[in-house]
Amino acid sequence: MQGAVAGAAMLPTAALRAAPASVPIKGAGLSNDEVYWAQIAAQYDVTDAVIQLENGNWGMMPRPVLAAYQDCVAKVNRETSYYARRGMGADLGEAHARLATFLGVEREEIVLTRNATEALKALIGGYNRIKAGQAALYADLDYDSMQASLEASMARRGARTIKISLPEPASYQNVIDAYIQAFETYPDIKLVLLTHISHRTGLKIPVREISVLARERGIDVIVDAAHSLGQVEFDLAGLGADFVGINLHKWMGAPLGVGAAYIREGRVSAIDPDMADETPGSGSIRSRVHTGTVDFAATLTLPEALDFQAKIGASARAARLKALRNGWVNQLRDLPGIELLTPDDPRMHGGITSFRLAGRTSEAQNKALAATLLARFGIFTVHRTGLASGACVRVTPGLFNSMADVNALAVALRQIANTTEF
Repeated sequence: MQGAVAGAAMLPTAALRAAPASVPIKGAGLSNDEVYWAQIAAQYDVTDAVIQLENGNWGMMPRPVLAAYQDCVAKVNRETSYYARRGMGADLGEAHARLATFLGVEREEIVLTRNATEALKALIGGYNRIKAGQAALYADLDYDSMQASLEASMARRGARTIKISLPEPASYQNVIDAYIQAFETYPDIKLVLLTHISHRTGLKIPVREISVLARERGIDVIVDAAHSLGQVEFDLAGLGADFVGINLHKWMGAPLGVGAAYIREGRVSAIDPDMADETPGSGSIRSRVHTGTVDFAATLTLPEALDFQAKIGASARAARLKALRNGWVNQLRDLPGIELLTPDDPRMHGGITSFRLAGRTSEAQNKALAATLLARFGIFTVHRTGLASGACVRVTPGLFNSMADVNALAVALRQIANTTEF
């Protein structure tokens, strides 16, 4: 492993967890420097039961963030409305402002939600610039709930939906071409849903390029960035879309229950106010989402999560996740019997990659494959469905994983591919 320190490259996750929790986080760190990343891993309390390679559901809070969250839970629980009505508003506002600064956008362009799904439901369901007889576009790799939201919203407005299957194997250009073909085939498309990084395969699509093409044709873009922020270097405004939903509790390590919706300045009127909003005609982005009571402690902890990730740095974090991904993928790319579904082009992936055994495309087969990895090798992954080409198994390493973890996966898959069980 290029750049690894002798004697440290094969540290297993359990050994990393034994390192002191107080190791300071400083410097960029090389993506394959296991000594440096052991210091980062030591900030996490990871289960000893398995090699955890399923971190796409939600991300683990590092110890400093967990401690801050526990303190916030205690404070909110202890002081309840005495705090809520006398000072919590300002503290929540500070968390909101910190997030806007972190993302490089104006505060009035961001509204906090409980997750990306809630943000995207508000954007999709409230989008009012589509008319009866027009169409909205989505792809097979888009998140199930967002596909369902688009279907329901368009049906209410008398519009239709068009679903495309993204090419496999994917390339930078053939993904762009798939959207160009759809735009040209269906000139009545006025809205497109783009998933920046697919939760199914980890495919990272050229959102900015597609957004430019859409804008030229008078098509608005809603971006599902649930898996982008924290996994890859992320420029929210640079996506070129006016409407974006993000998560803070996946790759940013905030507590569960923190997400955000972004609406570019000047575009709020394209999204209807939430039906529970009490200020009709309000031009505020806050009127577009009505969550009711939330886990205030989770939002109050957001600055601590942002601080922790800022110490690591976006470039270093993205490079490490890619290195962990490449650590197992590069060993299997030419192995007969394994289909790797995410391209090696660094523009088209982060840390997530999915695979299947050749010809094994059913949900049952991939569910069994994930179960075998767990039962025989102690490696936890998850099967995914919804691809036009069939089901697969998803691998999502986290910052606490070591190269030894992903090497163990490669060894396991070589053994499985060489047996007749599947």
